[in-house]
Amino acid sequence: MVTHLYLSVTILALFATTVANAEIKVDCGKDSISIKWRINAELVPHAARLFLGSCMPSRLNVLPSGEGEAQFNYRFADCKFKRLMKGKRLLYQNELTYRPQQKSKPAAFVYPIECVYKRPEGWVPPFLNPGSGVSEGRGGLVFHMALLDDQLTGIAKTNVIPLGSFMPIWAAVEQNSHQPLLLLMEECVASTSPELQTGSQVYPIISNKGCLLESMTANSVFLPRYHSSALILYLQSFKVGLGEEVYIHCKLVAWDPEALDESKKACHYVKENRRWELLDDPFQSSVCSCCDSTCKLRSKRGIESETHSFSHNSVLGPLIIRDPADSETHNASVVSVTAANSDGKPR
Repeated sequence: MVTHLYLSVTILALFATTVANAEIKVDCGKDSISIKWRINAELVPHAARLFLGSCMPSRLNVLPSGEGEAQFNYRFADCKFKRLMKGKRLLYQNELTYRPQQKSKPAAFVYPIECVYKRPEGWVPPFLNPGSGVSEGRGGLVFHMALLDDQLTGIAKTNVIPLGSFMPIWAAVEQNSHQPLLLLMEECVASTSPELQTGSQVYPIISNKGCLLESMTANSVFLPRYHSSALILYLQSFKVGLGEEVYIHCKLVAWDPEALDESKKACHYVKENRRWELLDDPFQSSVCSCCDSTCKLRSKRGIESETHSFSHNSVLGPLIIRDPADSETHNASVVSVTAANSDGKPR
């Protein structure tokens, strides 16, 4: 029995080495992938244990030399590809694996596969849906705010967030027939109340006309935009209202993309550089220098443009931030968004 086990481990190790020395060619198509995986003769009888994600080879050619060529020809919609959006790049990711044992066991060999494309012009995520988190604003504009899932590919299915993890908060404005607009978060606070009243206890997140305060004390940031009319606040969860219902109140502003100044901006603090940085153009980060003091209108143009901006107060919640050390269980619910006053005035 011991000898048999020893031989099995030796064979597995030999096959893993054989696969690792194989030749792999990847061809990324428009919406599909073609992979040729050349394997040694010893591995040909075991080709059914080769996988691209969840897919087996679509074809196996046995060459005159006795070697084999496993081919994988699949669309990105198959084989459990991961679709990611990073800045201006669209990525499809998967893995080639050799699994000599049951699939529940670790793979003996893993080879990462990635196809990188330029983000499609005007692309918006599939969760830009008028049925999720809609609130009417001024000027016929429609504003959205919602909590996304961890992959940033859809609306979150739970409103329970572990303490210290991130809450991707997505905000957008539907421009309709308007000229291109830039969506900004001018002010955001957290509260245990769905409605803010005079004297309400609040926890500031964004203030001073678009300065992300949480980027200084935590790891919160604004993520790179996929479109000027949308913004994702990658907010690290905090202890405020721990275990209670928490609501995020934000003043959203639709603004002229060419008229950024101290009063209309999206700035976060980059700890590595010890400076505030403008999300939309780091070369103009000087407009963020007021984040350590008071940000005001600086130009006549800015005052005149104020009449062409549209603002809207939105509320995201309820959210429940839980300490993982807490053993109590709570029922998770779907996140909902309700609109606050649409007159553009803080409440």
